[in-house]
Amino acid sequence: MIQAEIKKNIFWVGVVDWNIRYFHGPMYTTHRGTTYNSYLLLDEQPTLVDTVFTPFSEDLLNNIRAVIDPKQLKYIVVNHVEMDHSGALPAVMEAAPQATILCSEKAAPSIDKHFSSSWKKQIMKSGDTVSIGKRTLAFVEAPMLHWPDSMFTYIPEEKLLLPNDAFGQHIASSARFDDEVDMTEVMQEAKKYYANILLPFSSLVLKKIEEVVEMGIEIDMIAPSHGIIWRNDPGKIINAYVEWAKGTNKNKATVVYDTMWDSTDKMAHAIASGLVEGGMEVKIFRMSVSDRNDVIAEVMDSELLVVGSPTINREFIPALSAFLDDLMGLKPKNKRAALFGSSGWSRGATKQMDERVKKAGFTLHDETMEVYWVPGEEELQQCSEFGKKLAAGANIE
Repeated sequence: MIQAEIKKNIFWVGVVDWNIRYFHGPMYTTHRGTTYNSYLLLDEQPTLVDTVFTPFSEDLLNNIRAVIDPKQLKYIVVNHVEMDHSGALPAVMEAAPQATILCSEKAAPSIDKHFSSSWKKQIMKSGDTVSIGKRTLAFVEAPMLHWPDSMFTYIPEEKLLLPNDAFGQHIASSARFDDEVDMTEVMQEAKKYYANILLPFSSLVLKKIEEVVEMGIEIDMIAPSHGIIWRNDPGKIINAYVEWAKGTNKNKATVVYDTMWDSTDKMAHAIASGLVEGGMEVKIFRMSVSDRNDVIAEVMDSELLVVGSPTINREFIPALSAFLDDLMGLKPKNKRAALFGSSGWSRGATKQMDERVKKAGFTLHDETMEVYWVPGEEELQQCSEFGKKLAAGANIE
C-alpha cells in the first residue's frame, strides 16, 4: 500500500506500473514505465479524482482503504473515460455504490457503453462548481485534450489543477514530485507524450491555456494522471506546452532513413555532415533500429525533416511506413522537408515519400537528392552540398 499526501488531506492513491513498455496497444513505447495517478480528497464530502488501469483496481482500493473506507466516498470525478484512468471504476463503484460520478456531458454515454448505465452521474460543464466542504471542485471542459470527454478539475482553495492527461508523462518513479527527480528525463517524456498524443490538437491546447489564463486561475501545483506532479515549477510545463503548441522550432534537422546495402546510409551521413557545416543541430535515425515515438519527439522541435530510402518494388522501404503514416495524422506545424534516395534499375521511393510528406503538412524542398547504385566520392560531396543548401534555407524566428 502506497499513498502520498500531496497537500493537506489530499492524497495520491495511484499506482506505479514499472513493467509496461507499450501503451495504446502497440502504438506508444514507454521505456520508463508509467504511473496511473488517482487523487483522494478528504473533506466533508470525500472525493476521488480519477481511477487507474483495470489490472491495478485492487491496489487502488487498498490505497484508498489505508486512508478511509471507500463507503465514505461521496463523489468520484471522471475527468476522462479512457481505460487507463477509468478501468478501476467498476471496482470502486462496487466498493462505494453510494457515490455520484461527476463527469462531462460527453463522458456520460461513454461510461454507459464501457461499464454501466445504472450508476448515479452528475454532468459538469465549464464554470460549474461542487462544494465538498472546505474545498470547491471547479470544472473546465477540455474537449479533444485528448478525447471529446476530457475535462480538468481545479480546487481554488488549494490552487491545485488536476488536468488528467494534460501535462503528464509516461515515467514510473517512486518519487511523486518534480523537485525529487531528474528533470531532464521528465521533460524528455513530457515532450514525447505531447508529440505523439497531443500534437494534432495544438490549436486547442493553446486556446485552453489562454482560457485558463483569462479565468484568472492561480496554480501552484499541477497533478496530472500520468507521471510526476509539478509542485516546484508548474510554469515550466505550461511554458513548454505553449512552445510545442505554437510549433516553435530549433535550428535543428532530423534525418530519418533506412537502407538495404548501405548506399542510403552513406547518403544520410553525407547530407548530415553538410547540415552540420551549415550550422544546424542534427539527429540521425535509421528507422529499423529506432523507436518511432522517440523519433517523432525529435521531429516536433526540428525545423527540417530529411527522409531517405532505397527503392524496393517501386516503393520506399517498409521500415519507414509507420513513421510516415504517423506524421500524416500528427501534422506538425511550420516545418520543411527534403527527400533523398538510392536505386538500381528503377526509381519510385522519393515519389511515394513525396506524397506522404506533403499530406503531413510539410513544405517540401524543390530538389531531391538521388543516386543510382552506390554513391561515389563525387556524389557524396553532392550530398554534403545538398545538406549545406538545406541548412542555408532554415527559417528560425
